[in-house]
Amino acid sequence: MINTIKVKAPAKINLTLDVKRRRNDGYHELKMIMQTIDICDELTITETGAADIELTLEGFPENLPKEDNLVYKAAKLMQETYSLPSGFSIHLKKEIPTAAGLGGGSSDCAATFLGINELFKLHLSKEELCDLGVTLGADVPFCIYRGTMLAEGIGEILTPLPTLTPLWIVLLKPEISVSTGEVYENLNLRYVYYHPNTKMAIDAIAHRDYVSLGQNLANVLETVTIDKHPILSDLKEFLLQSGALGALMSGSGPTVFGFFKTLGLFFTVIINNNWCVNFYAVKILRIIPS
Repeated sequence: MINTIKVKAPAKINLTLDVKRRRNDGYHELKMIMQTIDICDELTITETGAADIELTLEGFPENLPKEDNLVYKAAKLMQETYSLPSGFSIHLKKEIPTAAGLGGGSSDCAATFLGINELFKLHLSKEELCDLGVTLGADVPFCIYRGTMLAEGIGEILTPLPTLTPLWIVLLKPEISVSTGEVYENLNLRYVYYHPNTKMAIDAIAHRDYVSLGQNLANVLETVTIDKHPILSDLKEFLLQSGALGALMSGSGPTVFGFFKTLGLFFTVIINNNWCVNFYAVKILRIIPS
């Protein structure tokens, strides 16, 4: 009998993203609210009995060497750390756009940990998986827990927040590429004059006051990415004029999102838009952390 498991890897958005300082180790001290949304990659992991790890990709535009892919790195780390008796093949089907600020790579990495843990019945806790995951990426621990979280440190210190009701999230991804490393490298905190009011955003989430939450969406990385790509400011304004309760760039960009209680008005407006963007209408994905 072939032992196979399928695992979803959902995207994330940042409702707030604040950078407190640059640390001596080169990382940045962060404080941000992260939220899982309902656009997912899918991994199919199959135990093969051979020693090797095979990785195949579907819908993945980059021709990266297998060894540089976070899915392969996570699988190799699990295999070596826990002396797994068999190798496996992994097929990654991409739906989350790459280099978009939506955490697709980190989520794929997290799903690999979760899938192998279940496939081989290792019974590792999410905390144990996070200890491994953070060695591969600061967002990986959030992508293991998922849901609505306050993330601090480099992103690995997580505090669960009240779950949001299912709102419509509209994503606009222009056909430009953004390097997260370059965005952080070019961030100058001396010229950041507005920081997120994280406490007010958390209060708005707790009271499900989405008007207030929309008013408190903020991301300091916009000072870098929007300065280089002004179209992102136009897209945010377009979302707000279309009825969004709030609009923001996610992560280091270039995807911008707006959240809506209804999409009726939005759809009547977007048909007149001729920007070269990829459009996604998804929902908040309510995953209760365990």
